[in-house]
Amino acid sequence: MAQNIYDEAEFFQGYSQLRRSVEGLDGAPEWPALRALLPELHGCHVLDLGCGFGWFCRWAREQGAARVLGVDLSERMLARARASTPDAAIEYRRADLEHLTLPAGCFGLAYSSLALHYIADLPRLIAEVHRSLLPGGALVFSAEHPIFTAPGAPGWSGEAEGRRTWPVDRYLDEGPRRTDWLAPGVIKQHRTVGTYLNTLLRAGFALSHVEEWGPTAEQIAARPELAAERERPAFLLVAARRPAHAG
Repeated sequence: MAQNIYDEAEFFQGYSQLRRSVEGLDGAPEWPALRALLPELHGCHVLDLGCGFGWFCRWAREQGAARVLGVDLSERMLARARASTPDAAIEYRRADLEHLTLPAGCFGLAYSSLALHYIADLPRLIAEVHRSLLPGGALVFSAEHPIFTAPGAPGWSGEAEGRRTWPVDRYLDEGPRRTDWLAPGVIKQHRTVGTYLNTLLRAGFALSHVEEWGPTAEQIAARPELAAERERPAFLLVAARRPAHAG
């Protein structure tokens, strides 16, 4: 089973106080860029991998999605999501993404925000997501940029809030890295940008957009603390599709 750090009291308390946890999607500086990658959702069946508090699930329904399935390992996160979601068309399910099984050819969009860098067996999950998408269906995700998953130095902070700068360490050596972010002993899976992209290609996806995200000048003017995020990309944003026709 993947590390369930979000159900640990110290971590959950700290995470709940982050701006993105309080303000939702609008509190996440990468959200405008990620939103621009999403397909039309009207009538779509949507999968949210690592749904957390359910912010994206509720937003997808507001955009006209027919049904939304949010999956997360954390009972604490799911309890908050359910309490905030009076909508029978949104289902929240507890599951370990490392061993997730999905119905075939069901979803028009699979979405994930800052969850995939916790997954050790990413090829298995990506293959399962590919199988679950309708032909022409989209996968859109963000992950912590490998520049940040590479260091693993004590005191390292991640996901663009409370972050401290450390030199990149053994970038090409992929695997688990221990970090201290909100609580000690958080395990993130370091992999290169190339590995993320090649994993998608090997699963049969066609890439449509790759972005090493940093804040815009307008975002920095509104939130000057984001200026430090121009020094190196904070997030990796990727959009891909399951081809409508084989070959």
